[in-house]
Amino acid sequence: MSDIRTADAMPVRRDDPDDVVARLEEDIIFGRLAPGARLTEDALMSRYGTSRHFVRQALVDAERRGIVRREKNVGATVRFYSSEEVRQIYEVREMLTRQAALMIPLPAPQGLIDELTALQRQYCAKADMQDLRGIHEANDAFHLALFSACGNPYLVSSLQDYMNLTLPMRAKNLADAQGLAQSRRQHELMIELLKGRDSWALAQLCVDHMQFSKKDYLGRIGDGEN
Repeated sequence: MSDIRTADAMPVRRDDPDDVVARLEEDIIFGRLAPGARLTEDALMSRYGTSRHFVRQALVDAERRGIVRREKNVGATVRFYSSEEVRQIYEVREMLTRQAALMIPLPAPQGLIDELTALQRQYCAKADMQDLRGIHEANDAFHLALFSACGNPYLVSSLQDYMNLTLPMRAKNLADAQGLAQSRRQHELMIELLKGRDSWALAQLCVDHMQFSKKDYLGRIGDGEN
């Protein structure tokens, strides 16, 4: 199990705990801190140029979000998912995704098309700027707007929970040039499919859309199987 390094640390303001929380989250979800990496308070204080109080607050928040695990006599580590856990989590997310996509009335109303087109422009602009947090936020906004069109807020809420659960597995993909280019193309195709009547093609594309990040995470933990 590896410890974090401070070579790529970017200092934040000591009086802004939200920045510490955000930086820790970004370092984890974008792969700067590997699954299983040990997170010591002293190393994090040095990495972020902040106080122990703010580091502890960030660890509590990260644990609540499911991206950090804290255990007695072990301390805090970046949450590590086994290959079997990854497959089981994605099985549920894929089922929720497929059902939500199938429930979207087609052809979709022009208002939804316009909203998704605008979100896609934001997503591409953030990608061109290499703004990782902006890419992540625009990506999630696109998918939540898409799946909200299914008309079942309980299904959307469950899907959002699984999107959050897979965040450490999928967000690094948004920093990968190949994965990002594929994601952009698939978003554009989703918008085109919303203009037609083939619900099954839309649902399958939405499921296929998440496979790159799943495969990437399995590769990072040493399991290259799909």
